Amino acid sequence: MARRTRRRFLAAAALSSLAGCVGQDTAGDSTEPPPSTESTDPTPRPQAVPTADERLPLPMEPARLREQARSGGPPKDGIPSIDEPAFVDAEAADFIDPGDPVFGVARDGTAKAYPQKILAHHEIVNDELAGTNVAVTYCPLTGTVQGFERGQTTFGVSGRLLNANLVMYDRATETWWPQMLATAIPGPWNESPQIRSLREFRLVWTTWERWREHRPATRVLSTESGHARNYQRDPYGSYNPRRGYYESDSLLFPPLHESDRFPRKTVVMGARTPDGAVAFLKDALATRRVMTGTLGTDPALAVYDPHLDTGYVYLNPAQHAYEADGDEVVGPDGTTHAPGALPLEEIHTFDAMWFAWAGYYPNTNVYG
Repeated sequence: MARRTRRRFLAAAALSSLAGCVGQDTAGDSTEPPPSTESTDPTPRPQAVPTADERLPLPMEPARLREQARSGGPPKDGIPSIDEPAFVDAEAADFIDPGDPVFGVARDGTAKAYPQKILAHHEIVNDELAGTNVAVTYCPLTGTVQGFERGQTTFGVSGRLLNANLVMYDRATETWWPQMLATAIPGPWNESPQIRSLREFRLVWTTWERWREHRPATRVLSTESGHARNYQRDPYGSYNPRRGYYESDSLLFPPLHESDRFPRKTVVMGARTPDGAVAFLKDALATRRVMTGTLGTDPALAVYDPHLDTGYVYLNPAQHAYEADGDEVVGPDGTTHAPGALPLEEIHTFDAMWFAWAGYYPNTNVYG
């Protein structure tokens, strides 16, 4: 299968017709709610969503991040989240082509697929997965899909962007949560949130053909979303490298930090902990199958999964030697493992465009 430097998507719209989180690059008040909904109370509100034990790194102080947020065009909830998602069996998902990107997740015998062509219009799906309330989130501008636990509240699209990345908000406390950072920052609707990080879970960015072969009993997010949208038309671009956002090197909103080390929309597999960040170029990982690096000061190991066209990052403090053997990975004792099941500490890993990863994590280690 031919490798690619930039993510390819199915769609048929020109850049001039961009919709969703794309809009005028202004810092106007179109995303602000009426004054009566703004909080002037300096007392932190109770945390309404489950949060992690440790906080993930931020590129600057939370207040400075708030200052860098800008309007994406549509107002608060102008991009409507899907709050009552419907699903169909794989056999009934005739609106997806084999090569269409989907975001897959499996937990406790439950498998679901969220088509990229639907998420491009909504960015957030408030769902339930094996008894846990979750939010599946996607930012087309940064090429990132993230899953979060949401407790008893739901997430919505704030209408603001930070580092060209979706800024979510939770509807219980109206705290801002930049998607990739997965960490609260102040905003006009909650000036004093607890600066905590969300509990994340992994979604696999793959194709419908690959996911269905891997999880034949999967359920698929339906186009019956409750909103009138043409889900066969991606508002952000097409395969043509001279048309559309995904394939061009241009940005609609500036990153927090510029890096010319790689083309802006090169896809990396990124991982971060409170101790630092690391990224592996996805094409390089697909070619080499196993790569080593350092996350903070800790040795890290990245492995490629050819079945799903994805990668996993592990901490490898003892620097044990692992080698690719066909579709599996062989450990130092000769035992074979699936790429996603090594006996090491797995670190949450996700696809991202290089400009966005470098913007949030300018001191990241990167290997390719």
